[in-house]
Amino acid sequence: MRTGIANLPLHGGKAPRWLFQRMTRLAREITCHLVAEYGSREVLLRLADPYWFQAFGCVLGFDWHSSGVTTTACGALKEGIRGLEQELGLFAAGGKGAASRRTPAQITDVCEALGRDPAPLVQASKLSAKVDNTALQDGYQLYHHSFFTRDGQWSVVQQGMNDGNGMARRYHWLSEGLHSFVVEPHAAICCDRRQASLNLVDRESESAREAITEITRRPDREVAKTLAALPTLEMPRHHLLDAADIRPGQLRKVLLQTYERPPRDFQELLATPGPMSLT
Repeated sequence: MRTGIANLPLHGGKAPRWLFQRMTRLAREITCHLVAEYGSREVLLRLADPYWFQAFGCVLGFDWHSSGVTTTACGALKEGIRGLEQELGLFAAGGKGAASRRTPAQITDVCEALGRDPAPLVQASKLSAKVDNTALQDGYQLYHHSFFTRDGQWSVVQQGMNDGNGMARRYHWLSEGLHSFVVEPHAAICCDRRQASLNLVDRESESAREAITEITRRPDREVAKTLAALPTLEMPRHHLLDAADIRPGQLRKVLLQTYERPPRDFQELLATPGPMSLT
């Protein structure tokens, strides 16, 4: 299930090397302590909590509210546990930009080393990204995807950006409690901005999901023909009406009606039934 969302100001640049090295060492010690005290499952649970993750980034020493806390904290954690994965029972894949696209290959490498089937985890990685990037169209394009796993369980931390409002949005996922990727997989949404969005994973969108799936089963020519036959209304950019916007035939009907029954004033003209009626 998706466990939460965080909205952050979109900042450019990257963490200084000296800071990232310190963050990496601290991330390693925090993770080792969590595993020793609570087990690796607890790490996944906490990474799936947007508030805990934000605090984690602050403790590591990064900017408290920047979009960069997501990519930097995930990167520091991935580097911090490098070489300790077997001991901790925790593995990390993915990252920012090009690194995010290598997530399936990295998951496969880990699973092959452990003698596990990578297919379920690769599918979980791809579907969680597809949901937040395609099935939920909220104006944020994903550019970061980090995947953390243990014994087949997993947690995802991914982030999208919206250049229009200068904000980034972070999405958290957890395999525990997930029943469906396409029917309300979100357990919580934490944000201070609302805007129109297309949510195809809402329970009420079932008919839309079925219709979209049915369309893909039909012959491509049939679908193309249907789309071509759809009526299209093209409105001009100008506001004032000119002669080109008037249909003479329709205007003649109006004038004939008003000529036969002349209105006494403009109010009566507006109340005239038929083409001039506003009701």
